[in-house]
Amino acid sequence: MVGATAAAGAPEGAGAGTVRTDEPVLAKVTLTVNGQRRDLELDTRTSLLDAAREHLHLTGSKKGCDHGQCGACTMIVDGRRINACLTLAVMYQGAEITTIEGLGQPDHLHPMQAAFVKHDGYQCGYCTPGQICSGVAVLEEIKAGIPSHVTADLEAAPQVTEAEIRERMSGNICRCGAYSNIVEAMTEVAGARA
Repeated sequence: MVGATAAAGAPEGAGAGTVRTDEPVLAKVTLTVNGQRRDLELDTRTSLLDAAREHLHLTGSKKGCDHGQCGACTMIVDGRRINACLTLAVMYQGAEITTIEGLGQPDHLHPMQAAFVKHDGYQCGYCTPGQICSGVAVLEEIKAGIPSHVTADLEAAPQVTEAEIRERMSGNICRCGAYSNIVEAMTEVAGARA
């Protein structure tokens, strides 16, 4: 009875097989990636991570879990860190996107990159681009006064403490276990900027 009612309420021609999902819907997208305007035509289902890796050939950001649980894909978009594997590129028309390639170069490292090298925060290196991008954004969050779950006094500006860093970086997983080295690197960069 329910099936007959549902079928009676469906628009004419809405039978099974009329919707084609195998043909991509393409959209023109303009992104500013690492300070450079990039015009792309993408399948609307393309993640920001896949757009960077497969269409722009920026392979620093990694596809780890592809479920937003490991942080290997972290990029900075309009000053905020995001899991690029979970977001569609078409959502960021005109956005300012920074990948690990946009932070520094081998002959002129970003302070966070240099601190990771100094403190051996990179270990095998797979998660490192996401860790570094997240680290840069975390220090900006603290500097902007954005509290976290471990901020004791919500009326005062958060401080760069080991607890704050660990809480804010908890979405970035390092299978090598370089967490103490990462905290040391971030603490050094925060101290240099204070």
